[in-house]
Amino acid sequence: MIRPCVAADVEDIVTMVAELAAYEQAAEQALMTSEQLHEVLFGAHPKVFGHLAVDGDGQPAGFALWFLNFSTWTGTHGIYLEDLYVRPTARGNGLGRGLLQTLATLCIERGYSRLEWSVLDWNSPAIDFYRAAGATPMQEWTGWRLSGDALRAMGP
Repeated sequence: MIRPCVAADVEDIVTMVAELAAYEQAAEQALMTSEQLHEVLFGAHPKVFGHLAVDGDGQPAGFALWFLNFSTWTGTHGIYLEDLYVRPTARGNGLGRGLLQTLATLCIERGYSRLEWSVLDWNSPAIDFYRAAGATPMQEWTGWRLSGDALRAMGP
């Protein structure tokens, strides 16, 4: 089952973010707190949205966290999928596909033009999963980032 996140899901999602970070060999970079996630999902001005996948026993088995982006070319919003994660014990049961389908349905219902995300180059299981879902890599675009000292140097 896939459903929108509720406040009671925050702790489980933070735990699964840590699991994802460990899998992606970046556990030390997963610094988000439950308080931070609660604020961005359920504060006065939410900017992040989420869906939870639960297994047959009703236990949290995966999640998708996302936010809106905007295309100046199409003049419409889209969804940027920040993280999609399904616990290893729950994989192969359609939960990941269900999370993607939920977001695709939101795009269609709301008139959004695209659903986008990034995948680590070495994560072949995820790449295979996304290809099987009909997604295509954007070979012509390279992601860029300012963070840490470089971000501070760019600021005032």
